[in-house]
Amino acid sequence: MTLMEDLSLHILDIVENAVRAGGNNIKVNITEDRNADTMTVTIEDDGKGMDRQTLEKATDPFFTTTEGRQVGLGLSLLAQAAQQTGGSLEIDSKLAKGTKVSAVFNAGHPDMKPIGNLLDTISALTAANPRTRFVFDCKKGDYEYHFDSSKQD
Repeated sequence: MTLMEDLSLHILDIVENAVRAGGNNIKVNITEDRNADTMTVTIEDDGKGMDRQTLEKATDPFFTTTEGRQVGLGLSLLAQAAQQTGGSLEIDSKLAKGTKVSAVFNAGHPDMKPIGNLLDTISALTAANPRTRFVFDCKKGDYEYHFDSSKQD
């Protein structure tokens, strides 16, 4: 059993990492493909990125770049959640350019976690980080949701 019971908590954790990495523009995309029976969660930032050595250790739960912490569970738990459904996690990162994390889940698998409360996640992130631009896109079948924190009234 993992510490995070739904995907919105994984998203919150990874986006908080992106903020700590200096991301000013953070995009979250959630797409469910019913034909392929997959759900893909992609989080992309324009933060400081990771060098090759850091990237190789990024999913190790006993590795962290956060000062004062002994472990870094966010990426390793997201990878575990995806792999439990037969899915995968990919990380693409370039120094001074940013990082892109993509988790693919087999949506119909019995170990697929619920999406959770995305509204609370979006609200918490935007309230805690008013200078960061967050873009959230969610597509599930015919349902599409778009939120851009820079376009608030």
